[in-house]
Amino acid sequence: AAFISIHNMATWMIDRFGSDALRARFVPSLVGMEKIASYCLTEPGSGSDAAALRTTAVRDGDHYVLNGSKAFISGAGTSDLYVVMVRTGGEGPKGISALVVEAGTPGLSFGAQERKMGWNAQPTAIVQFDDCRVPVANLLGEEGAGFRYAMAGLDGGRLNIAACSLGGARLALETAQDYVATRKQFGRPIGEFQALQFRLADMATDLEAARLMVLRGAWAIDADHPEKTKWCAMAKRMATDACFHIADEALQLHGGYGYLKDYPLERIVRDLRVHRILEGTNEIMRVIIAREMGRS
Repeated sequence: AAFISIHNMATWMIDRFGSDALRARFVPSLVGMEKIASYCLTEPGSGSDAAALRTTAVRDGDHYVLNGSKAFISGAGTSDLYVVMVRTGGEGPKGISALVVEAGTPGLSFGAQERKMGWNAQPTAIVQFDDCRVPVANLLGEEGAGFRYAMAGLDGGRLNIAACSLGGARLALETAQDYVATRKQFGRPIGEFQALQFRLADMATDLEAARLMVLRGAWAIDADHPEKTKWCAMAKRMATDACFHIADEALQLHGGYGYLKDYPLERIVRDLRVHRILEGTNEIMRVIIAREMGRS
C-alpha cells in the first residue's frame, strides 16, 4: 500500500506541475499502473534538511547532466520513472528543480537492495547519477520551483503514509480482539478481564481519532485550504504515532505469541515503525506545525 502511495504522489506531481506534453507522455501509463514512479528527494547527507540536497543538474544544450545520489528510494531499480529533485541553481530551496528521469537512461544506476527491519515487500536502494543526461523537456514546471513542488507532493504523501498506518493498526486491533476472545488463562478468556477490555477500548478510541485527523487533512487538500500543510503534518504525526502504539499494544496482548513470526503482529509492528520516519520524521512534523501556527 505504501509503495503505491509513493507512486501516486509522484504521478500527482507530474500531472500537477508538468507541461501538457510531459503529462501526455507519462500520466496515462502511470494512472493505468502500466508504469510505476518513484519519488527521489532524500540524499545520504540531507535527510530532514532536504533543502541542502547536493545532486546537481547542469544545463548542456537541450539536456541536463545529473551527478549525485539519492538514498532510501522506494522502488529503486524496479520503477519506470523517477521524479528527482536536483540543484540547478544556488544554495537553498530556490536553487532546486524537479526532473523526470526514465529507467534505462545512461548514467542512471542503483545500489544494492537495503536490508530493512520492515517493509520487506518493497525494494529500497540508492539511486545514483553519473553524468546522466536528461532532456530539458523532462523538467517539471519552472527551474527553481522544484522544492516547492516536492513539498506540495508531501502533503498528500504524508496522508498516504498515515492511511497505511490506519490500516495496519486496524488489522492489529481486530487480531487482538479475536485472540483475547479465545485465549484462556485462569479458567476464562482473557478478554473478560477488565484491564484488557480497557486497553482495547483505548486502542479503538485512538484509532478512530487518528482516522478523523487523516480525513480532515484529506478534506483540506481537496478544498485547497490555506492550512492544508499544517493539518496534513498534524494527521501524519498523530496517526503514525498512535497506530504504532496500537500495534505494539496488540502484540503485548498476545504475550509471547505476538513475538513469533507465526502470528501477524510482529510484522505489523515492524512495518508501521518506519511510518514515523517516512515523508518527514515526526520531529519535523512538529517543526512544520509550529511554523504554520506562527503564520496563522
